[in-house]
Amino acid sequence: MPSKAIHLLHYLCSMQNISASIRATLSSMGITHLTPMQEEAQRVCLTPGDVILLSPTGSGKTLGFLLPLIQIMDPAASGVQALILAPSRELSLQIEQVVRKTATGFKVTCCYGGHAIKTELNSLIEPPSLLIGTPGRIADHIRRNSFDTRSVRTLVLDEFDKSLELGFQDDMEFIIGSLQHLHKRILTSATQSDVVPEFTGIRNPTTLNFLEKESSILLTTMQVDAEGKDKFEALFRLICKLGNAPTLVFCNHREAVDRICDLLNERGISSDAFHGGMEQDERERSLIKFRNNSHNLLVTTDLASRGLDIPEIQNIIHYQLPHTEAAFIHRNGRTARMHANGNAFLILSEEEYLPSFVDPNIEKYELSGEMVVPELPEWITLYISAGKKDKVNKIDIVGLLLQKGGLAKEELGKIDVLDKVSYAAVKREKAKITVNLLKNQPLKKKNVKIEISN
Repeated sequence: MPSKAIHLLHYLCSMQNISASIRATLSSMGITHLTPMQEEAQRVCLTPGDVILLSPTGSGKTLGFLLPLIQIMDPAASGVQALILAPSRELSLQIEQVVRKTATGFKVTCCYGGHAIKTELNSLIEPPSLLIGTPGRIADHIRRNSFDTRSVRTLVLDEFDKSLELGFQDDMEFIIGSLQHLHKRILTSATQSDVVPEFTGIRNPTTLNFLEKESSILLTTMQVDAEGKDKFEALFRLICKLGNAPTLVFCNHREAVDRICDLLNERGISSDAFHGGMEQDERERSLIKFRNNSHNLLVTTDLASRGLDIPEIQNIIHYQLPHTEAAFIHRNGRTARMHANGNAFLILSEEEYLPSFVDPNIEKYELSGEMVVPELPEWITLYISAGKKDKVNKIDIVGLLLQKGGLAKEELGKIDVLDKVSYAAVKREKAKITVNLLKNQPLKKKNVKIEISN
């Protein structure tokens, strides 16, 4: 589990009321404390009845519903006992990773579009206790009869409002209609809705609302005025003033993300793009580089505003203004969390006005003074053409890079091992030397390609 998530879970309450088995599970993950929301979620989710859990982005909702889910499931039962629906592939995979970290012994399978369905079908031959996936792919599996829906007792609709926003209502309605033996429904969201749709089947739920308990006093919101219609020059100058602090630049459209990212890179500012039009492996690579500090700047659509495990962000830049207050809240929710200060900047052209949901008296941020392009990040990412399917793990990669690649321990950063490939952050000044030293060096007796990742 990423260090930021662990830091989040160390916050506040003790674990004195948690069962010994769950306490052992959390200890194995390096977690000693839960937040009040997570403790309350565990208490309520372990009692009969449906639950609605409302809590801000980044507050640890995943562990909040997973802990009771693990206790509800029966190790002796067969078939899929619990189903978790998430609006994106990234969030589905993130939930799967947290489940695997718990090391409870329950089989878990994650299903999502963008890759071959054959692997999932093979995994479902022996059904997992816990099935996680996006609504579209799970609906596909139900239509194929890939698993028996009669055994599913618990349903979690994670980031439910985002799934509706992305147009998954028909798939979710079909899925829920296919689950005839549900005992419990858990709905999570980072925004409060006036009405929960009938198709969810949720009746008389217990609602845990932690939205208003999240203080925004640590967030400073500022207005940046651009000259003329094109705001790129203002964005460039703003980034030069902010330096290398972790920053998200939000746009409303994929085309704008690609254009801005290209222009920034042409100006010597290291950045990457992230949006729904990219291939899955491209999106995964962008997040990996952002997490391991090979890029300090991610240009994105609202896809990155919800549910993703990304590091603590210092600055949020609204290059294109959000259309709704909810979008504004979710974007800003990526910063000023867990006692950390953060900034949100709204760039306005001469023809634009602040949205009605933004305080008209916010501070103006001046872009005067000398502009200095931030230095390139001290880390860079190496691509390695082997992963879990090749029986490669982090220890193997560490050994190769330190023993054969000529790196010292402090010159090796975060390592990510995926199914078929791996990525390792190394100090930028050592990357080319290391790649040259590793030419023709086998990994687990297999020839692999190692190069600087684009």
